[in-house]
Amino acid sequence: MDFDDPASLTAAHAASLIARGALSAEALLDACLRRIAKSDGSVRAWVYVDEPGARETARERDAETRAGRPRGPLHGVPVGIKDMFHVAGMTTTCGAAPAFHTWGAEDATSVARLRSAGAVMLGKAHTTEFAYFEPGPTRNPWNSAHTPGGSSSGSAAAVAARMVPLALGTQTVGSVLRPAAYCGVVGFKGTYGAIPTDGVVPLAWSLDHVGVFARAVADVALAAGVLAARPMEAAPGRPPRLALVPELLERATPEVAAEVRAAAQRFAAAGATVSEVTLPASFAGVHAAGRAVLEVEAAAYHETLYRAHAGEYRPRTRELIAGGLTRPAVAYARAQRARLAFRGDVGVLLAAHDALLSPTAASPAPEGLAATGDPWFCAPWSSAGVPALSLPSALSPLGLPLAVQLVGAASRDAELLAVAAWCERVLDFTPSPPA
Repeated sequence: MDFDDPASLTAAHAASLIARGALSAEALLDACLRRIAKSDGSVRAWVYVDEPGARETARERDAETRAGRPRGPLHGVPVGIKDMFHVAGMTTTCGAAPAFHTWGAEDATSVARLRSAGAVMLGKAHTTEFAYFEPGPTRNPWNSAHTPGGSSSGSAAAVAARMVPLALGTQTVGSVLRPAAYCGVVGFKGTYGAIPTDGVVPLAWSLDHVGVFARAVADVALAAGVLAARPMEAAPGRPPRLALVPELLERATPEVAAEVRAAAQRFAAAGATVSEVTLPASFAGVHAAGRAVLEVEAAAYHETLYRAHAGEYRPRTRELIAGGLTRPAVAYARAQRARLAFRGDVGVLLAAHDALLSPTAASPAPEGLAATGDPWFCAPWSSAGVPALSLPSALSPLGLPLAVQLVGAASRDAELLAVAAWCERVLDFTPSPPA
């Protein structure tokens, strides 16, 4: 074998080794399970690890490999699933009280597509309560005193800590990209609707996206292609045309703003065109509009449960639902119009560039576990429904990951992934969390 620790392999590399018989799916699974046994007591990424089911599946994949019948591009690769997705035979807890737990009778569409591509479902990863702001138990693998972000906290931490090479998450505001940034991994959400949300417990139907965590852009592209049912290769192409918005940097800490500027300079030195641009006037209202849509749609989903179990929701989730139940319909309609106006306006800017470059988060992962950080930099792109990706770029003086965000035009998911692969090669971020 041409590697030392299978748990540190990227998904694409592992799949390649399994396909040519240089690594067994069961050996890869064993390596992940050893890493979980070693690290999850402190990281607490997992709600449930299905060792018996995963081992049975891994053995099946190895038998299929020997018979020359690989299932697809993720054959034998373990995957973690955020506990907002239904997985057949597993409980869906949504990070909530037992009154809200349900049993997965069948797989969510995205989970089913991963299975069809040969992936091994390793288990359920922690989420904040109903994918909102009440934290779960997960800690940041780089420093356990700091938040891993949310809401896809367990998925991001599990990938960062080398417990699994790929994981699914969801993003309604900033729930994939922010934890990816805090945990030093690649996080991607595609164009709204590109990956089906069927079988995922909703937070807000107009804003919900399925996303992917991995340790390399190529892995994200591999998984996103399976999930969207169309190939998405992440081969670096020509140097990209990047847009930089100075006004966005003003809301970040000096440390993060300087890192984004430094990344832009490195991209420019490598041949990219970096142009400073301004956002459309409709940007001013997009955060408030997104909040209004989120409140009302969350309340619409939870209304019956809330009336029966209001006391079993945690405070921030209860406040969200209560706010949505009292918000007037005309306010919701105006918010939707404002959101869609921004989507149309910013679409013109995004179409004129290969990607917009910005911070993913205002700071490195904040200290403390009572909150999950600020999603402000991610929220506009969830509201607009355009593809966005977080790419680790450096470490802060405190040893916490820093990241940049790349945003593309709607339906140009593959093109954004190619830009990200080019930027990844320039940044060459290689550190991993302390063992």
